[in-house]
Amino acid sequence: MDRRALMAGFGAASLGLLVPGGSAAQGRPAVAIRAREGALKLHPGGLETPVWMLAAPELRFRRGENLQVEFANDLAVPVGLDWRGIDGVPAIELLVGRRLLAASGWENVRIPLRHAGTVLCDMSVFANQNALPTRGQPVVVAESEPVGVDRDEVLLVEEWRLRADGTAAVPGTDPNETTVSYTLNGKPSVDLSARSNERLRLRFINGSRRTVVALKLESLDVTVMAIDSQPAEPFPARNGALVLAPGSRVDAFVDVTGPPGSQLKILLHDGRQARPLGLVIVSGEPPARAAPLPPPSPLPSNGLPARLDLKDAIRANIALNGPEWTVIANLAASPQPAFRVKAGRIVVLALTNRADVATVFRLHGHHFRLLDKLDDGWKPFWLDALAIEPGQTHRIAFAAEHAGHWLIESVATDWAAPRFVRWYGVE
Repeated sequence: MDRRALMAGFGAASLGLLVPGGSAAQGRPAVAIRAREGALKLHPGGLETPVWMLAAPELRFRRGENLQVEFANDLAVPVGLDWRGIDGVPAIELLVGRRLLAASGWENVRIPLRHAGTVLCDMSVFANQNALPTRGQPVVVAESEPVGVDRDEVLLVEEWRLRADGTAAVPGTDPNETTVSYTLNGKPSVDLSARSNERLRLRFINGSRRTVVALKLESLDVTVMAIDSQPAEPFPARNGALVLAPGSRVDAFVDVTGPPGSQLKILLHDGRQARPLGLVIVSGEPPARAAPLPPPSPLPSNGLPARLDLKDAIRANIALNGPEWTVIANLAASPQPAFRVKAGRIVVLALTNRADVATVFRLHGHHFRLLDKLDDGWKPFWLDALAIEPGQTHRIAFAAEHAGHWLIESVATDWAAPRFVRWYGVE
């Protein structure tokens, strides 16, 4: 599979409050998250790689709860928390709603978890010559209703560009004289044990900052249930493969049907080569049940609109590579929004990639539908990020439900490419 085939697979896979202070919500204690220095054993020679990471307990909650966070910055540079998958909370929107937290700073924030889904809490840092690669922190917001699975596991894929001395290149810098390495939950390889006829919910997260990846589960029945923190109309993954843009999340139900002793590979393909990331090992324990479960029903809705009336939509054309974009450190000097819209209106954006490599667009604050070519329908899922091939234009639509100022992002699928931002206003 070359890069073009990988991107074609992305299309096929698509088809086939923050308030200050306050006490802990609903009796739960506040969750402490610290930005600090750390290290991972990523180098084949056993050298440790310095990284910046978020030190936190397992972040699992339930829809309707309030997530209260005590965030401390132990680093020497300002940082902020970027919550991929949480809509409609303008006060946590970095740079347009909230400044980065200063070095040695502390803040207490509260976020209402209105939607169930898989969220990625990531660090946002201004470009700095002494910066280190950063790790994300998965967040699980469970449905209020029961979901018929035996186990629920998070699988965070991260990409590293390693130098011979054990250090790693930061995204947006020259990766020359580095080798590519991937980890699963911070390890070179992870093994999952499962019983025959067991159903697993695997929450895959692409923590790479620049690379579209395909993840394949060998000889397993894989059903896509949610994409980018929102339920989807269930559909089978083609050949058991899932294609994720940078920062994207896919929840899949996996039915383990192999005989005891089977070792089924978890493979990653980045458009250059396939790499083993782990195994699903079928244990010798008694089966979970006499026969596999029937096909799953859709996950409970998060309340996004069932239909979008495109007839009277506000429309805008956005070139992902135009001069209007700026690097994130200079956003304050770019006061003009990409567009403004009244709350409650439908927005249709035509996104054009004029670069010679695939470019990833991300919408903050809202989820969107990917429209069919003739604007006569949309794919049966919601997204917050979309990879667009060179020379291509895709149209997306969303209901501008949440007033505030929100970021949009554009970044090429090239390790050295800068991260560009603009903003839009919902009034």
